[in-house]
Amino acid sequence: MLDTPGPLGHLPAMNLTSTARLFALATPLLLATTALAQQAKDPGPNAPVSYELSFDNAAHREARIAVTYRQLKPGAVEFRMARSSPGRYAIHEFAKNVYSVSAKDGAGRELKIDRSDPYSWRVSGHDGTVTFAYTLYGDRGDGTYSQIDQTHAHLNMPATLIWAKGYDERPIRVTFRPADPKWKIATQLAPVAGSATTFWAPHLQYLLDSPTELSDHHLREWTITSGGRTQTIRLAVHSADSPETIDAYAEKAKKVVAEQIRIFGTAPEFDFGTYTFIADYVPQISGDGMEHRNSTIISQPRTLEAGKFAQLGTLSHEFIHAWNVERLRPAELEPFDFTQADPSPSLWFAEGFTQYYGPLAILRAKEATLDATLVGLAATLDHIVNNPGRRYGSPQEMSLRAPFVDAATSIDPVNERIFTSYYPYGAVIALALDLTLRQRFGNDLDAYMRHLWKRHGEAQRNFAPVKPYTTADLEAGLAELTRDPGFAKRFFDAHIRSSDLPDFAPLLAQAGLVLRPADANKAWIGAANITGGGDDPVRLGEIPVPGSPLYAAGLDRGDTIVAVDGKPIASLADWRAALSAMKPGQPMAIAYATRTGPGSATITPVADPKLTIVTLEKAGGSPSAAQLAFRRAWLGTD
Repeated sequence: MLDTPGPLGHLPAMNLTSTARLFALATPLLLATTALAQQAKDPGPNAPVSYELSFDNAAHREARIAVTYRQLKPGAVEFRMARSSPGRYAIHEFAKNVYSVSAKDGAGRELKIDRSDPYSWRVSGHDGTVTFAYTLYGDRGDGTYSQIDQTHAHLNMPATLIWAKGYDERPIRVTFRPADPKWKIATQLAPVAGSATTFWAPHLQYLLDSPTELSDHHLREWTITSGGRTQTIRLAVHSADSPETIDAYAEKAKKVVAEQIRIFGTAPEFDFGTYTFIADYVPQISGDGMEHRNSTIISQPRTLEAGKFAQLGTLSHEFIHAWNVERLRPAELEPFDFTQADPSPSLWFAEGFTQYYGPLAILRAKEATLDATLVGLAATLDHIVNNPGRRYGSPQEMSLRAPFVDAATSIDPVNERIFTSYYPYGAVIALALDLTLRQRFGNDLDAYMRHLWKRHGEAQRNFAPVKPYTTADLEAGLAELTRDPGFAKRFFDAHIRSSDLPDFAPLLAQAGLVLRPADANKAWIGAANITGGGDDPVRLGEIPVPGSPLYAAGLDRGDTIVAVDGKPIASLADWRAALSAMKPGQPMAIAYATRTGPGSATITPVADPKLTIVTLEKAGGSPSAAQLAFRRAWLGTD
């Protein structure tokens, strides 16, 4: 999201005509255009592995799935269900939604199935062929799980498909049996010539990384030309929006895609020549975005019209992942292990730098205003600068905590104050590095991303990066770009391996932006989440920020607020009135009740530390020509 990286190939006009054409028929020409596609081919009707998925019982959220393995080695075969999913870093027990299993050999004879753990089924006595069949229940539509109903089959493959251990490199065919003749198929799987419902994958890693949507969705597509290649971008939108609204969304998406290609200097070489946005904007879906090698799931339970195109933010974030994470990939995630959590100490870069570029690309594409972008940037910066979690760990440490927080669930309460999300944490590090590179080296973060892309992302083999990176590689890349290994080491020591932050005020001042308190006259005591009222006592709904007035007074989550300055607190309205009457630096008495009984303390509110960013013009000043030039080079606007 910074300076333009260089010339971009011509982008032909987008075809926004609604079409009923299946994705399977969209790319016969493009199948022969990429080097990666030429390394693999459709295994044919007698593929060594083939799946069939049918949705006759979609009304009850069920799919019936059968997978056939041929040319098996002698001995028992272990069929497994994933426990993790690409783009997610926590354990998800997908096997819990699998039942009514059966197995037959090539002659149709029933085979014995044994189980010794919750995640696998052991089949013995086969004749070299096993067809393993099962029922899958799915009613969570997002980037991690699967949802099946009369309107669509929204399939994340690790939550959908069982596979046989030890046969990961075999090519695969997949046939879908839609529940409704209106359903079309959106997927990054390669189409089989002459079929609208059969696709193939080069191996298991690619298959499980290929989410698929079957629905009566709208299709928009356009071509991009970059690096001497012409490729197709597809936008499949399942929603109640009008064709005109989807046309408008596609135009916005086209601009953002073009801007991101400019940032990286070239588009990725998409396998089979296509990239697919799979967008579900229906009431039963859950909000999410999940990146994949040549596609993404983006979902929200409101239409584009109702959201006023706010969904563009997720689209922007996820498309950056086509470079950052999918090809420019942490070594710990390649290959992905579907049997366990897959942590990486580099999520501050993989997710955080992506978080930084998402809104910046939208601003540069002229699909957002400067003021709105600064509001979001200020919120991100404030969240990290004033986050007590930084005292408990660096961006690397917070990245390694992903298995505990990334859509992971637990029964026992956790201390939310010790974790700082690697998304905004990394975004703030990206901001710091971007502005520092511009200040000290006449360079920018775009150049750093392009350098890392050439170093670690561009070269691919067998649908995977040739040289995934480590944290040491990221530091080495910065040293090469700046020709200053000392700077690179100091930056990583201070901001990646430790939790220091630079002074952002002078960095932002280069662009004529002012970082200041949002409201220095507002009192702050360390907690905003207050619950109760009515028949329930007013309680703290969160742990107070360590070091804050409430924390120093000994209050914690679940404690009751009884009175403030002698005035009873019996409702949330009472609490809001008491809070609004507080003044920074003015002591006040608070009465409360904890697990040990009643108590009281005198606390002194402080000024609200919340930060905001405004232009120098709005702060009453006049930016210089140099500041405006810096702003344009960075943000693409005055």
